[in-house]
Amino acid sequence: KLCGYLNKLGIKGPIKTWKSRWFFYDENKCCLLYYRTAQDINPLGSVDLSSASFDCKMEIGEGVFEIRTPSRAFTLKAISKQAMMYWLQQLQMRRWEFCNTQSRFPVGSSQLVNEPLARTRIDNEDFLPLVKTPTESVGLKAASLPAPQTSTALQNISLKHPWTEIQNTVYNICGSKQLWGNNGSVFNFDEFQEHPENVDEEQEAEVEAGCAVKEGTLEDGKMGPRLNWIRKARWMNSGFPGSEELSREKNSVDKVSVLQQQILTLTEEVKSQKELVKLLHKALEAAQQEKRVSSMYLTAAEDKDRLELVRHKVRQISDLTNRLEALEQEKKELEQILTLRDSHIQELKEHVQLLMEKNHAKQEVIMTLTEQMARELSDPLQEANTITVETLHKQQEEIEHLKDDIDAYKTQNQFLNSEIHQVTRLWTSVAENEKALLMKCACLQARNCQMESKYLTVLRKLQEAVPDLPSSHAELVKNLIQEALQWDVKEEAEEGFNLNPVSEYDEYGFMTVPDYEIEDWKLLAKIQALEIKSNKLRSQEIVEKPLRDRWNSIGELNPSAELKSLIRSGIPVEHRQRVWRWMVSRHCSPVPGHYQRLLEQSRSTEHPACRQIELDLPRTLTNNKHFSSPTSQLIPKLRRVLLAFSWHNPAIGYCQGLNRLAAVALLVLEDEESAFWCLVYVVENLMPADYYSDTLITSQVDQRVFKDFLSEKLPRLMAHFEQYRIDVSLITFNWFLVAFVDSLVSDILLRVWDAFLYEGTKVIFRYALAIFKYNEEEILRIHDSVEIYQYLRFFTRMITDGRKLMNIAFNDLNPFPMKLLRNRRSMHREELEAELCELEQIKAAYVKERAEQGP
Repeated sequence: KLCGYLNKLGIKGPIKTWKSRWFFYDENKCCLLYYRTAQDINPLGSVDLSSASFDCKMEIGEGVFEIRTPSRAFTLKAISKQAMMYWLQQLQMRRWEFCNTQSRFPVGSSQLVNEPLARTRIDNEDFLPLVKTPTESVGLKAASLPAPQTSTALQNISLKHPWTEIQNTVYNICGSKQLWGNNGSVFNFDEFQEHPENVDEEQEAEVEAGCAVKEGTLEDGKMGPRLNWIRKARWMNSGFPGSEELSREKNSVDKVSVLQQQILTLTEEVKSQKELVKLLHKALEAAQQEKRVSSMYLTAAEDKDRLELVRHKVRQISDLTNRLEALEQEKKELEQILTLRDSHIQELKEHVQLLMEKNHAKQEVIMTLTEQMARELSDPLQEANTITVETLHKQQEEIEHLKDDIDAYKTQNQFLNSEIHQVTRLWTSVAENEKALLMKCACLQARNCQMESKYLTVLRKLQEAVPDLPSSHAELVKNLIQEALQWDVKEEAEEGFNLNPVSEYDEYGFMTVPDYEIEDWKLLAKIQALEIKSNKLRSQEIVEKPLRDRWNSIGELNPSAELKSLIRSGIPVEHRQRVWRWMVSRHCSPVPGHYQRLLEQSRSTEHPACRQIELDLPRTLTNNKHFSSPTSQLIPKLRRVLLAFSWHNPAIGYCQGLNRLAAVALLVLEDEESAFWCLVYVVENLMPADYYSDTLITSQVDQRVFKDFLSEKLPRLMAHFEQYRIDVSLITFNWFLVAFVDSLVSDILLRVWDAFLYEGTKVIFRYALAIFKYNEEEILRIHDSVEIYQYLRFFTRMITDGRKLMNIAFNDLNPFPMKLLRNRRSMHREELEAELCELEQIKAAYVKERAEQGP
């Protein structure tokens, strides 16, 4: 019997899985029944082989083959390549035997059936030798073996046939012994146990004759394949046909040449056989198509149905005839057009010839005139004779006057040179004095900022001690704080003084002093703004001006160590837009017209994320004047960029946090299409995969990696956090998700983004560690978990020295290899995925338990 275990690929549901099934060939119906186990009584389904085709899928995996029926394709997998070939050969033979039995054709057609049967078997042997029966996986012995195990018990159960599964389970549990004894199953194991010797004899006969059919007797016409296989085996054992000739050769060189010739002959023969196989495959497909049509004609119950099939063929012939006539008509029209074009080309050639003749005539005229002019210019004596003596006298007088003018101009030139020299010296002296005054003014402004900052700090300390002060002193402190917060710069500017250089907004529209509702926070924000301005004024001449000069000297941008160092130091405002565009275009080439097509799509079809985008727009960069109001100019641009990205990347669509990334890109790049490609570059190139997915799995992995680095680089601080049970990921998760937007002041934030766009996510790790190291001592002095969380919530806003933070990030934290970061990410991702899988299993078990308990 043709039966055995095979793996069947399930095609239902979102996940395709292999399921172990017991397959049994039904000779009466020419179909392949499949069960979950060999002991089941009811099949889960069947595969009709009468009109099926077979194909082996070597590219998918070893042992995989496909049975394609008119209604469906079944993908199966045997345990080995040998078992796969055995199944394919046996299924071909069984299909052929069923299709050519006399009972399925009218009487008198036996000659037409039997002759092709014998001939086809002989032809098939020329392609592939019959495979030896793999008794460990095919046949009745395989039924007594345990079914192959799957990764989970539920994976092998057929969810499509629950009733059949229940019947088989009940049958196996309750009545398997009695039913097996009474031959109640489709497999008679008693017969197998009573005649084990016969089975072995049959298997030995199959090995010797190359036949895999276990039941029935071979007819006289079927003995040809056995004899042919025996002859082939003897021929293979006897070696190549030229072995006797090789034995007569005495010279080894001749033997090698003969063998090479045989190799070439066999190679050519293999190529021809491959071509023959391709032709036979095409012929087989055509024959199967014709067979289906003929079967429909033969199986038609009435003459009316047959007549309808004939009419269908006539209509097809008529359609093909009409198409042929239309093509012939089109051919005639094309020939006429070709004739007209040939005539037109001939006319154009004649016109070109005429133009060439005219051009030649014009060139001759030009040559004649040129020769005439040359002759006239070659005779200067004739022109000289026409000048009179009077004319010569006038010319001499004019020459004398010109000489006098030249002398006057020389004197004037000498005077002007001396004047320019003196004015240049004066201008240089004034410029040096102005530079010295500017530096002195900058120092005074920096000192004034420091003094005002210290003054505000003292007021803040007094504010904290207000409950302990007398009421009059407390009222005085409150008035001083209000005056400090309402200090208007314009009033001092009207008086001619400008020692407080803090403006309301910076170059990109960020508020230098955020408008907090709590008075204490306002005071801290103003203190911070003053300190930032003081640091900027101090470093303006020493650091900023040399960096600006180096940036001005750079022409075309090319990756280099010098450029990397400059970008880490911060890109000047006037160069930032150009450098950002270059960094984006290096790794993410914009596709012309793609952004406009996405906008058209967003206008015609509403995206599911449209509502969430509208909710997030008013919450984007509320401390920036370009986004603080719903009527701001950049709000519509931000909306279009986010909608376009949601259509561009449907796997992510929209994730909270993308609005802040796009907003920063809009502020710097200004053009919304450039901002869109910058967002694409950050999400799809810089950030790892799944960073903005529904599960945010990669973002969670980075938090675990960051904790490892924090333990290694800042062990005292990490021990302090562990002592008070502080989970830093509650603070840092948002840093990584939006690259510090809304966490750092604008000046430091844009410097971080400069390096982030050039180097990638490693910069975020560096700056996150640097922020904790910058404030390490302050955090270690706090010994209460609630106060630590309150401090960590706003401590990034207290960072005022961007240069110091940059030195910590890129110097104090070295070494920081990218390979280590990749390895840590890989390790923690595996751990996190295992934990998530375990949680899913617990959840599934809980749901199952609740379902079993009932309501």
